Amino acid sequence: MNIVLPLLGGLGLFLFGMRLMSEGLEKAAGSKMRSILEVMTKNRLIGVLVGAVFTAVIQSSSAATVMVVSFVNAGLMTLAQSVGVIMGANIGTTITSQLVAFNLSEVAPVFLFIGVVMVMFSKKPLVKKIGEVVLGFGVLFMGLTMMKSAMGTLNESPMIMGALSSLKNPLLAIFVGFLITAVVQSSSVTVSIVLVMATQGLLTLPICFYMILGCNIGACASALLASLNGKKNAKRAALIHFSFNVIGTILMALVLLAAMDYVEAGISALSGGSIGRSVANAHTLFKVVQVIVLFPFGNVLVKLVSWMVPGEDKEADGFQLKYIGKNAVYSSATAVVETMYEIQEMGNLAIQNLEDSIQGFFAHDMDTVQHVYETEKYIDYLSKEITDYLVKINQKEQLPLADSLKIGGLFHVVNDIERIGDHAENFADFTVSFEEEGLALSKKAFREFSDMYEKVQQLLKLSLEMFRTGNKEYQKQILALEDEVDNMERELQKTHVRRMAKGKCTPQAGVIYTDMVTGLERVADHATNIAFSILDSDPAAEE
Repeated sequence: MNIVLPLLGGLGLFLFGMRLMSEGLEKAAGSKMRSILEVMTKNRLIGVLVGAVFTAVIQSSSAATVMVVSFVNAGLMTLAQSVGVIMGANIGTTITSQLVAFNLSEVAPVFLFIGVVMVMFSKKPLVKKIGEVVLGFGVLFMGLTMMKSAMGTLNESPMIMGALSSLKNPLLAIFVGFLITAVVQSSSVTVSIVLVMATQGLLTLPICFYMILGCNIGACASALLASLNGKKNAKRAALIHFSFNVIGTILMALVLLAAMDYVEAGISALSGGSIGRSVANAHTLFKVVQVIVLFPFGNVLVKLVSWMVPGEDKEADGFQLKYIGKNAVYSSATAVVETMYEIQEMGNLAIQNLEDSIQGFFAHDMDTVQHVYETEKYIDYLSKEITDYLVKINQKEQLPLADSLKIGGLFHVVNDIERIGDHAENFADFTVSFEEEGLALSKKAFREFSDMYEKVQQLLKLSLEMFRTGNKEYQKQILALEDEVDNMERELQKTHVRRMAKGKCTPQAGVIYTDMVTGLERVADHATNIAFSILDSDPAAEE
């Protein structure tokens, strides 16, 4: 009992510190790293490098691979692009064991103090998140210190040493490594525990090597579980990770079985005789070798998983979401960006529906009017589903800081797009009224209204582009167009009053025309709101 409690306490602190550090890193840097990942995965070799850096930064290959699976599921990344990132993530995850091997336990209290100060006394969200990383780092090494202390006497217990000696069987050692990693869902944690046990003389290097190989397979659990609810490509991406690690484990196990003495001697020499450093270096070297050997076979892996998961997804009946929804693979690093893609789809649909409604009015086309009504139901559906999803992810604590700051603005964007859809429906109603009552507008009124709509159309497209890209260079152009639309609205109202005074337009048609011009001006206002929502959520503005 004197050993068990400190051991469990140390393990608890280590796991908590690891989680705190990983989540803090993801919150502070996740959105920037994700942006790099989106842009730089066209080339597989670059994908490996980016995947390695991304995973090294957020300290979690599980989070990185789940994010990749989420991107593939949403169609934002192809299976071929995912291969390189997944391979790189396997290398990046080894950074944790390298840090643990440095044995920074003596300075852990310093990290604890600095982290607590940053979290408790800073008012800036980014500083608080960095403070969580520093605090997690300190807690992790305090946990390691407790575990080392508790394990120091375990080698004096014949029963414990007898149990550990049974791990001389390579298959059993691989299975134990797999099992522990699958449970804790972190190969970094398992390898770090193995490293501590090796430094305390509880495990020999050969057994550590085999357990590390088992960790490779266990690390696939998170991505496999996340993909179960996803589309077929999500399952294929998770299987790429699994297949890569299984094949790599088999190859490395065969090498170890054939030349363990040479491998052990080489890694020990490279590590200066340090057992802890030998475990960390073995972890890194095994991953690097696997990537080098299997990198040329990336396309083969894609074909393999396509054979394992054949066919295509069936198109669902009725309204559906493209990037989020019941078949989405949730990842805190991708949830907001996928929601933004869904909002863009909704925005494009609303703009097209507005155009259809205007064209239907000009052409007196009742079939187009009916199509506008049907599309408006789809827009209302998207508005509700996206809003519900935003509410759900807003309750999550793991979102990257830059993403969490955007959520408030996204609620407004969805509402503005939904209102644009309502205006399209209003224009369809105006068409129905004109047809039923036999109303007509003068050619000049049509021409003036058409000119105003062209300005509004330009404004809508620019605003959605500014929302999509975050490019603030569109600001002046958008504001200038909005001023033009406001001026045109006032001028058109005046000229139409004059036309009615001269008897060139009936009062009934005049009232509807006035509502149409006012509606266009309000659409321009909603468009401007959409564009400037990115300024309201700019992280720089929060500091």
